Amino acid sequence: MRIYADHQSGTIGGGALEWEATRIARDMLAQGTAAAHRTMPLGPDLGQCCGGAVTLAFERDAADEVADTTPVWIWGAGHVGRAIAAVVQPLPDRDVTLIDTTAARLPDTPPDGVTPLVAADMVKAARFAPADAHHLIVTYSHDIDLQLCNQLLQQPTGGIGLIGSATKWARFHKRLGDMGHAGDEISTITCPIGNPNLGKHPAAIAIGVAAAMITATTPRG
Repeated sequence: MRIYADHQSGTIGGGALEWEATRIARDMLAQGTAAAHRTMPLGPDLGQCCGGAVTLAFERDAADEVADTTPVWIWGAGHVGRAIAAVVQPLPDRDVTLIDTTAARLPDTPPDGVTPLVAADMVKAARFAPADAHHLIVTYSHDIDLQLCNQLLQQPTGGIGLIGSATKWARFHKRLGDMGHAGDEISTITCPIGNPNLGKHPAAIAIGVAAAMITATTPRG
């Protein structure tokens, strides 16, 4: 979390701990203090009941750390694509690109941190995606969806997700098999994306997608 005299960026989780950390950091700025450590009990002293303790390191003018990020390429900038971009982008370890065939299909003002990409031929553009990119296919065309699945199965990816019903997926599974893909390869595609129990509203799909991403990358203890 970076603290300035009149604003801040990032978070350490909010609440009383973040408020106290912000106060300490601003005091350091005012006093010219270069660095400090504070061990803070998470209990009554902070008006909390969760218990435990946390040690915070404060450093004036600290260099930004370059975080390891996962590229997320969203194919299709319709209602679902835009909702997914808006929900996934704030996650600290995702680098989101929103792609469609024309500029008119992309939002006039993409969410902060989302990179818009116009690709008249999305299938050709897919060949240039990073090898670790996670792909979410939500275009306006079933044919483009299918061709993207076909292309992405031929190259390294961090994962492929496809919007669709059970009927759509059954048809795609057969057609991808007819294109020469083995069953175990085809089964690496996640369809449908998100959590069907949350419903079909774009925001609900986006929340399900983000939750699946967090669950897949969160260590379990």
